[in-house]
Amino acid sequence: MDLAYSDTGVQLLCARFASLQRRLGERGARTAVAQLASLRAASSLAEFRHLPGRCRELDRGGPLALTLADGQRLVFEPADDPPPTNGDGALEWSAVRSVRILAIRNP
Repeated sequence: MDLAYSDTGVQLLCARFASLQRRLGERGARTAVAQLASLRAASSLAEFRHLPGRCRELDRGGPLALTLADGQRLVFEPADDPPPTNGDGALEWSAVRSVRILAIRNP
């Protein structure tokens, strides 16, 4: 998938292991790097439905999150505007091919 970032601060945080490590600790930084690499390698968001990292929608029609370490989350949204939906108005995970990283949040 293609990755975009909500702002340059988030982009710089995600681009530097040392920045991630300061913010998240060693384990959190390693998990964040792995999750970002997995997002880049995926053909669609559907690949994350049943993988470790508990990818889930935070609110219906809202952002999604991947769990990192110690309850921290990598928060993102489909980059398509509007996001692809199915007949019920729910996010069509298989049609999401690009995401925008919004933040890395503590619990």
